[in-house]
Order: sequence, then structure tokens, then C-alpha cells
Amino acid sequence: MLTAAILLATLSLSSAFLQYQNAIPNGHLVPHPCLIGYWAGVGHFLADGSGPRNEFGLDFAAAGHTWTLALCLKDSDLDGLSNGQELGDPNCRWTPDRPGNIVAPQTHPGVCEPIGSPRCAWQGFECVAPL
Repeated sequence: MLTAAILLATLSLSSAFLQYQNAIPNGHLVPHPCLIGYWAGVGHFLADGSGPRNEFGLDFAAAGHTWTLALCLKDSDLDGLSNGQELGDPNCRWTPDRPGNIVAPQTHPGVCEPIGSPRCAWQGFECVAPL
């Protein structure tokens, strides 16, 4: 019974990520700022989508979990690039219904990069070596 409950919770969490990933440009391809690979929980400080939200996650929630022009133009992580530039929608033309007109994502919109730089010290984000 416990195994079934854990499996159900995991599937619910996974489908929520898919819903949010589909609501932003290149949501499935956001680069992991510390490792080779992708960051599934883009709006969170932990790659798996658990833990506290990062600034992009807070801004995305404030926009009603919708990719808006204001969210696209905003620089949530204060690294000097708009969320649209980081996610591959520099002209803010992407919509879930018309997913064309985008390029590959450049960086993570919720993690200030380069990590450890003076510009990004405010965030206190560090790459942690896997256990």
C-alpha cells in the first residue's frame, strides 16, 4: 500500500513538471548549470523540482504559470539576460500553440550564471558534488 502511494505521488509530481515544462519555451531542454544534462524543475533550486522555488519559479507562478511577454522580458535571476534569451525565445514570440521561432536554450533562467561570480553572489547558489 505504501509503495502504491509513493508511486502515485511520483507520477503526480512528474505530470506537474510536464505541464509546467510545456508552458515555457524549451522547458524540457533547460541546461543544468552544474552538470551535463537538463534541469527538470526549472522553477526550483533543486533539479528534481523539489525544495524552494528560485526567482524564475516565483515569477512564473506570479504570471499564472503562463509564458507572458512580461515574464519573457524579465531577468528573473539578474544575470543580465532576459528569461526569453535564456530559454531560447529572445523575441518573445513563443506560445504553447505555436512553438516555433525559438533557438536552443542558453542558460537557466532561475540560476544566476556564472555561478560564483560577483554578479551572482546574491543568490548563494553553489554546485554541489553528487554523493
